[in-house]
Amino acid sequence: VYDGEVVGIAGLLGSGRTELVRLIFGADRPDSGHVEVNGQPAKLTSPRHAIGKRIAFSSENRHAEGVVPDLTVAENIVLGIQARRGWRRRIRRSEQQLVVDNYIKALDVRPADPEQLVGNLSGGNQQKVLLARWLATSPRLIVLDEPTRGIDVGAKADIQRKVAELSEQGLSAIFISSELEEVLRLAQRVIVMRDRRKIGELDPHDVDLDGLIDYIANSDEGSAA
Repeated sequence: VYDGEVVGIAGLLGSGRTELVRLIFGADRPDSGHVEVNGQPAKLTSPRHAIGKRIAFSSENRHAEGVVPDLTVAENIVLGIQARRGWRRRIRRSEQQLVVDNYIKALDVRPADPEQLVGNLSGGNQQKVLLARWLATSPRLIVLDEPTRGIDVGAKADIQRKVAELSEQGLSAIFISSELEEVLRLAQRVIVMRDRRKIGELDPHDVDLDGLIDYIANSDEGSAA
């Protein structure tokens, strides 16, 4: 994944999309293979290692593995910074306020109240808070697994717009969505997976939705790009 590139991952349910990105983030242990960061081998045996390499991961299950509903918006946003810094080095109140206010405004979190419990927000605003948490860690690569699933149209458009904007600013992203139109619209390159293997690589400019669906359903591994 190059600087400023959005790589989409497409495939049917069970194709291995989520398993792949969990391995990249160190949430699961691989049986084989390796990861390189800046051309150098990197051991990502835990999420903390990945965060240390400036890799962020927004899980498809934002309720179980993402937001903490009983904490405030502010507390949720600074969790990522605190994890990267280490729990012994507490974040100053003034620094917290600056970061939180910045991302509430940048992502248009509603209501714009840092003391609001996240569990009281809509699904779309919970997703924005989760995105804010990871952006606050200044990642070089952010992995977004189904970031727009189950949210309203307005919040979905906001998140899509933010991903495109961040890409233009040089942030790299891996983007997974069951809505293939979304993948084609946001990605500069699409990796197609089946049975937990890459079967091909497509340029979104050269394929439409029907073509991508046909490739997913009918392409043989032997013709992988």
